Amino acid sequence: MAKIDLDSLNIEELATLRDRVIEKLAEKVATRQTELAAEMERLAQQYGRPTRKSPSKSEAKAEASSDKSEAKAAAKSEANAMEFLRLAHEAAAEVQV
Repeated sequence: MAKIDLDSLNIEELATLRDRVIEKLAEKVATRQTELAAEMERLAQQYGRPTRKSPSKSEAKAEASSDKSEAKAAAKSEANAMEFLRLAHEAAAEVQV
């Protein structure tokens, strides 16, 4: 991987680099998700899927609450990823100084 002198880049170039990094990460995450989905499907076919009964009202309510919790967790995860990128960027800038 080519080294980039972050200090020599202007703001527009840094923003472009950030956008390229985000795009590449998104591609890699999507690829990995596809791989994992295929693996889960293979395992489900190999070992069979567990049967699931219809949820009761209390189970449905708990599942809706769980969906909200998952959405909050996903948003927090995305914020953590952005913070990680920011910190990695700062660390890379310090290393190259």
